[in-house]
Amino acid sequence: MTERTDGAIDLANSTVGILASGDTLEIQNKPGPPVRIDGWTVGAPLLVREPPHDGEMHPDGDEVLLLVSGRVTVELEDREPPRRVELVPGQAVIVPRGVWHRVHLAEPSQIVHITPGPGGEHREPKTQSAD
Repeated sequence: MTERTDGAIDLANSTVGILASGDTLEIQNKPGPPVRIDGWTVGAPLLVREPPHDGEMHPDGDEVLLLVSGRVTVELEDREPPRRVELVPGQAVIVPRGVWHRVHLAEPSQIVHITPGPGGEHREPKTQSAD
């Protein structure tokens, strides 16, 4: 559901969409990944477990990830072996356009994302093989 508001927005539980036209804010109040829009989505989810995917990629532009609290490592597959950037509160990383990446939690964290759209992909989680 999308709605407009004139009040405060809880970015831990909602995602704001800024359309490429710059004219409209959209607010998403549902669990799960942000709706893909032609513009940018902004959110600040509380992370208490690893992401439910094995990485994601945004073909429409660079993504900014800013750590508010906790500790995370952002794994960027822009070289071999993948680059790992450790973040502490107040630090950010720019994920280049088209680079597969994943956030790994060292502890519960809150991260602000500014994500380009409308395109985007994610990989299904790897399954554990029975030994």
